[in-house]
This record gives sequence, structure tokens and C-alpha cells, in this order.
Amino acid sequence: MSDTPYVNGERRGIPSPEELRARIPGWGADLDPADRPSVPRELADAVPAHAHWHFPEEQPDPAGRERSIEHARLTPVFGTSAPLRGVPGAIRRLAYDRYSEARAAHWLLLLAADRVEVTQETLRSFVSGRPDNPLTETGIAAELSGHGLFSRLGRDRVDVRHHPVDAVIVGAPWVLGGWAVAKAARPVARRLLRGRPD
Repeated sequence: MSDTPYVNGERRGIPSPEELRARIPGWGADLDPADRPSVPRELADAVPAHAHWHFPEEQPDPAGRERSIEHARLTPVFGTSAPLRGVPGAIRRLAYDRYSEARAAHWLLLLAADRVEVTQETLRSFVSGRPDNPLTETGIAAELSGHGLFSRLGRDRVDVRHHPVDAVIVGAPWVLGGWAVAKAARPVARRLLRGRPD
């Protein structure tokens, strides 16, 4: 365990600056202590070790947490407030178990899991009897009141291009969902109207 970053005191097994400079082109360009105010905090003998442990007590993990394949172990303490569950959890676990964080597939799977979770929660809101209100909860109403849109126009803002894109991203799923429901309900309504006595 002495080669993990969580051990109190000096870490062993770290390559020397000369080895790193020979192996990685351009390594050490920021080594001048005059340019780095954090240098005293990084030196093991400049700051006394106040930790009462050699290695921190590890948090038990009965359910398992996602961990990048770049890391040999989880940190000794980690959050448990949002455990993986359902289809989005399975997608996220696949992203962490199979793909490096340097791969686009890792992040695309995480984005897909977010979209699946948003869709699930939207459908769950319809079943609950208190559906989401797209005009207030997506911020569209705020853009039309309180100078939301006008406060961002005419200024040197780099995110002006996002204004029409955000409306499409936020509004398109609701418009497409409403169109799909109307298309599915039309044949049912026709059948009901044909069977109605005059």
C-alpha cells in the first residue's frame, strides 16, 4: 500500500525528475519554484505530517461504486448519495468498467445515461399525477419575463449562439412527445366517434 497516494508521509516508487524528463518530452517546464507558490506545501519535509494514521481507514463498499479503469482503487472515502440504479446505472457502470476516461465512448455513454434518466423521470412525473411543466421548469417562461433574454443581447457574450440551440434542446422533446401522443390518440378518437350514436 506504500505506493498509493493516500499514505501519510513520503511516497515511494515515484520516478525521479531525470527519468521523467528523459521519458516525456517537455516534462518539468513548470519546475521553477519562483513560478509556483504551492512548492512549500508539496515538500514532505517542509510541512509536518499531522495525520494520526499511516493509511486512512477505508469506507466499506457493499454495493460497489463506479471507478475509472485508470485507477487501481477507489479513494478511501467516497460519496454514496447517488448510487447507480436501473438502466441509467447499468449504462454508467458499462462506461466505467469498459472505457478509459480518455475515450469519447466513456463520456458519450455517460451522456446517454443522463438522457435515459431524464426521460424516465419525465415519464414518472406523468404517472405521478403531477407532470412537469415545461414552460416554468425549463426556464422558457423566465426568458420572456424579467428581461431574461434582453439582458444577454447586445453584450460581448460568447454564449449567444446557445440561445436558439438551447430552445431546441429543451423544447424539441416536448414538441415531439406531444406530436407522438396526438398521432397515437387520433385513431382511438376516430374509433370512439364512429361508434357514438347520433
